[in-house]
Amino acid sequence: MTNDEFKILFTGPMGAGKTTAISALSDQECISTDVLNTDIDQCDKAMTTAALDYGFIDIPGGGVRLYGTPGQERFRFMWPILANNAAGVIVLLNGEHPDLDTHLSVFVDAFWEQGAMPMVIGVGRLASEDFDVIERITDILLERHISPPIFSVDVREKDDVLLLVEALLCQIEVNEMGMMQA
Repeated sequence: MTNDEFKILFTGPMGAGKTTAISALSDQECISTDVLNTDIDQCDKAMTTAALDYGFIDIPGGGVRLYGTPGQERFRFMWPILANNAAGVIVLLNGEHPDLDTHLSVFVDAFWEQGAMPMVIGVGRLASEDFDVIERITDILLERHISPPIFSVDVREKDDVLLLVEALLCQIEVNEMGMMQA
C-alpha cells in the first residue's frame, strides 16, 4: 500500500450490508469470499462472507482499499487481521434487527480496542423519519465517551456509502493534522 492509498474497513453483523456497500462503491469487480450461510438463525440469507470482501476506489493520486469483515463472531479472529494498517472503520448495522444494541457494542468495542481508529457508523433499513434508533445509538456511544458520526444509509446506494467513506476520510485527515501538530 502506498502513502497515497488508504485502507478502510467495513464491519458489522451478518446482514448489515458490508458486501453490498463495497460492491456499490468499488471501481473494480469486488473480491468476495461468500459461502452458503449455515447460520440461518442469525440472519436469513442464502450466502455470507467467510473471510473478507475487497474493493477499490480510484482517487486522484492514489486510491482507497475497501475491506469487509465477516459478520459472525466465530470469525472474529479475522477482524484484527483485517484491521491491521486500516486508517479507519465503518460499522454497518441493521436498524431493524432486534439485537441492534448488542451488535453495536460487539463491533464498536472490537474495533475501538484496535487503537481508537477513526470510526463512522451507518445504520440501514430505517424508515426516513425513524430518528429514535439513531438517538438510541448516540446515547449508548456517549455513555462510553465515543462519538463517531452516525448516518442513516441505504447500502445499495453508492452516494450513501460514499458519504460514509467521505466522513471517515475527513476524520482521518483531522487525525493526521493533529499528529503533525503534536
